[in-house]
Parts: sequence; C-alpha cells; structure tokens
Amino acid sequence: MAVLCWMPPASMKNDIGHNLLCATMGYSVYRETLFPTTYMKISSNRLLDHGLKGGGIRCNVKQIKSLNASSGVELSMKTPEVRSTDQLKTALKNSLQGLNRGVFGVPVAKKAEIEKLLMLLEEQNSVPNPTENLQMVEGQWKLLYSTITILGSKRTKLGLRDFINLGEFVQTINTKEGKAENKIGFSVTGLGMLSGELTIEASFKIASPKRVDIQFEKSAIVPETLLNLFRKNYDILLSIFNPQGWLEITYVDSITRIGRDDKGNVFLLERVAGKNM
Repeated sequence: MAVLCWMPPASMKNDIGHNLLCATMGYSVYRETLFPTTYMKISSNRLLDHGLKGGGIRCNVKQIKSLNASSGVELSMKTPEVRSTDQLKTALKNSLQGLNRGVFGVPVAKKAEIEKLLMLLEEQNSVPNPTENLQMVEGQWKLLYSTITILGSKRTKLGLRDFINLGEFVQTINTKEGKAENKIGFSVTGLGMLSGELTIEASFKIASPKRVDIQFEKSAIVPETLLNLFRKNYDILLSIFNPQGWLEITYVDSITRIGRDDKGNVFLLERVAGKNM
C-alpha cells in the first residue's frame, strides 16, 4: 500500500506523524531545511498503527529509502529527474515525430507533454538577456514546432487538405539590419514538379532584454502559378503567418531557440547547419 500525504511544517514539529517520520529517517536535525517544500512517499500499510490517518507526504530531495525495525515504516524520498539540455532536446524531437510541426493540430495530451518539455528547457536557458546577445540568434533557423495551426475551413480553403503540401519553414535573421525573413515552402500534387514558397519580410527592434517588437513589411509568393492557387485566399494565408507584434526569446543556444509571441504562440526552432551569418 502506498500513501501520499502532506509533510507538516516546522510549526507542527510535535505532531506524532512528524516525529515518527523524522525519528525513522534520523532527520530531526535537518527538519528546518526540509519543510515546507519537502515531500515523502510512505510505502506501508502499517501507518494506521501509528495514527496517521489521511494527510500525506511527498519528498523533493534525493531518493532515500529507510526501514525502521520498530515502526515497520518504509520511507521513500524522491526528487524529480533532472535532465540535461541534450536529453530534453532529444525528448522533444521524439515527441514531435509525425506532427508536421503541429501546424494541423496536436492532441491535447501530446500538446501538454511538449509544453512541459519546452518549459523545462526554458528553465535551463543560459542566455537570460538574449537581445543583449543578438549574435546568438543571427543566421538561419528551421521551424520544428509551433502552436500556430491551420484547421477546419481555413485548411480546406487553402487547399492544404487535399493537393497542396507544406514544405520547410525557414527563418533568416539579420541582426545588423534588424531584419527577419520567413520562408514557407509548398508543393502541389498533380501539377508535375510544381513547388514554391511564401516569403514574409519583417523588421524588428529591441523592446527589452528578452523581447523584440516585430513590424510586417511585405510578402510574396513564387512562382506565379502557386500565387494563382492562393490568390483568392491570400489574406487567410497572411493572417496565419504574419509575424506582426512582439516576440520574447525564452531560450537560445548555438543550436536551439524557443520564442513566445503576443498571441500566445510558442515556436521551437533549430539552427540550419552551417548557416551562421
């Protein structure tokens, strides 16, 4: 039987459950440093013999197991596994398999899993003020994941449900000129080898140590044949990919970048090999 219960704070140090647990662990000296954030997992059906009915314990310290012969209470203290940035990146890539960058929607549970991994990676950001180190974002980046979606009637009107396929999303940042260029590739089924791209150009200015303000400048689709396919719904296409607003850089290193915008979207990008500017 496994029971999870709350560890009482130091103000409750005379509580029978608290004294039993500290005595069993030999932790009474460290009581003040463990509470109130310490949690413990107690694995025993003999807790009731000691009057512990309800309440509970978890532990956020290194895993410890102890068995006190007199009480028969086994304690297991755990800390969440700490993963390196490389491990988190690998986990993210595994989670993104088959999702087409998330553009056509992601199941709720999978989306929550990805968001958790992104947040864990953000916690390990070693560049707290990225706009003061813009050389870190200079160059070409490939989109791996975004919460921007093309669903329902928008997907149908743009032909992305049947005969137009999305290619790579590539962003080129020129920090000296304060420019960003986004290119979204497309290929068309049934029209031979027809492929092309939407290019969106924008400028940006530093707004804070972590944030830039982005101004849309212009867009174009090539070749003309592809433009004709999108012409009727071009406004829809631009409304999806228009970067106007602000973007906060929440994680950046030499390979990976995470950004969050004013619309609540998150972007995970990977540097294109050999494309540092």
